[in-house]
Amino acid sequence: MSLVHRITLIYVVEQFLTHSWEVSLQDTQITAAPVPARNPRRWVILGVICLAQLVVLLDNTVLNLAIPALTEDLGASTTDIQWMINAYALVQSGLLLTAGSLSDRYGRKKALITGLVAFGLCSTAAAFSASSGQLIAARAGMGIGGALLMTTTLAVIMQVFDGEELPKAIGMWGAVSSLGFAGGPLVGGVLLAHFWWGSIFLINIPVALIGGLAVAKLVPESKNPLGKRPDLVGAVLSTVGMVGVVFAIISGPEHGWTSVSVLVSALVGLASLTAFVRWELHVPAPMLDMSFFRNRRFNGAVAGGILVAFGMAGSLFLLTQHLQLVLNYSPLEAGLRMAPLALTIVGLNLAGVGAKVLPKLGAAGTITSGMTLLAGGLAAVATVGGSLGYSGMLVGLVLMGSGIALAMPAMANAIMGSIPPEKAGVGAGVQGTITEFGGGLGVAVLGAVLNSRFAALLPATVGAGTAGSLHEALAADPSEDVQEQVRDAFASGVGTSQLIGAAAVFAGGLLAGLLLHRAARAEAAAAETSAVPAGDQAAA
Repeated sequence: MSLVHRITLIYVVEQFLTHSWEVSLQDTQITAAPVPARNPRRWVILGVICLAQLVVLLDNTVLNLAIPALTEDLGASTTDIQWMINAYALVQSGLLLTAGSLSDRYGRKKALITGLVAFGLCSTAAAFSASSGQLIAARAGMGIGGALLMTTTLAVIMQVFDGEELPKAIGMWGAVSSLGFAGGPLVGGVLLAHFWWGSIFLINIPVALIGGLAVAKLVPESKNPLGKRPDLVGAVLSTVGMVGVVFAIISGPEHGWTSVSVLVSALVGLASLTAFVRWELHVPAPMLDMSFFRNRRFNGAVAGGILVAFGMAGSLFLLTQHLQLVLNYSPLEAGLRMAPLALTIVGLNLAGVGAKVLPKLGAAGTITSGMTLLAGGLAAVATVGGSLGYSGMLVGLVLMGSGIALAMPAMANAIMGSIPPEKAGVGAGVQGTITEFGGGLGVAVLGAVLNSRFAALLPATVGAGTAGSLHEALAADPSEDVQEQVRDAFASGVGTSQLIGAAAVFAGGLLAGLLLHRAARAEAAAAETSAVPAGDQAAA
């Protein structure tokens, strides 16, 4: 081949390759350039998601004001009432991580619709329950639907929002969540003032119907085809473990802490939780990655989260009884007097107070301050709520709301910040689980303290078998002096329980703050070490 031919061939090949490369670049730019348009109905979707979240969280506390009616209509004891409340929370908390895994694998839209259907059907069964056992079973079924809903609402929000709109949407979702948890007594009070106790469950049915239709029409489907299989064994072990331990705590005052039923329940619960930990350490796709607990920041946030939920749910359980059975308010009056707690939480969340305080005090300082305020509020209700009436309780409610508004967002941020971004869904599941578990444990422990204190202070003319119910104790002896002694005994039990809750929350704040402070120092030291050049480190 001549030199001219060679030069010509090189030129042709060069032009061909250059042209092909430019075409491929143009094709790449064409396929990568289009940015997905924002869903035009995203704010409507947010409204639907928040409505579903609101109903799920309302049912954590809406039952509290119906306690007197349930006691009379169904003959429910204090233990029955605690199980009506705990059945929902414990089933929900035990299934949160599994429900999240199922929604990732089979579709979040399907999970939302399934959760709304289950929630609506079980709410209908709860409204028309004829016995305590039926209501407890219906509440457990509602917990299954609630687990499916709670694990998918935030995932859908993160799917349809982006950029500067995402923090705003999450903030609104968080405010509605706080309103749902603390606003249950107000909603329950309004309904119970005009209808029978089943109305607090019937209100869920139109929400489930409208929400299901809206989700089917508006929410786009999303799932992870490579998602890990659900850890069913882990879900069963964790649920059995929590139910066993809490059952022992609830039944202890009534049957005796050394009775066979209490000891067997406690042993089964502890054995199941131990087996759960061992299973999670060895299973290829664990429901809860135990390596998270090597992170001090994660441990501090989890400890604080459990005890804030413990104090919040346990205090609401006691406050509603304090208002109705000690201060003699009607259900509506009690609900209205609980409103400052919810309004304080929502107002401070919408104003972004927690977000402004967090950079100044850090996670440790913000969580400790919030939990100290919460503990102070509980102590104020216990000490001056009875002597000063509602005015003393109002101070405590505002302090409690301020503490929750500070501590909860900071703990959520600490948990999510301590988990790799690719496992953010697991982090959300952990946060929901500890909130539900802490709340169920708070109702159980503080309710058990109330029962024990109440039984110890009852006059001798009242039978020991009535210690589980104020209604039964009052009916046992109609004399005026005994009636007053019974009410004083119940009020003393409520106050003692609130003080124990305050002490637990305060100690939890100190523990969470200490762990988070140490974690921050360790992270800062690691960052300084990595910033020093290798040669300087060797010289040092």
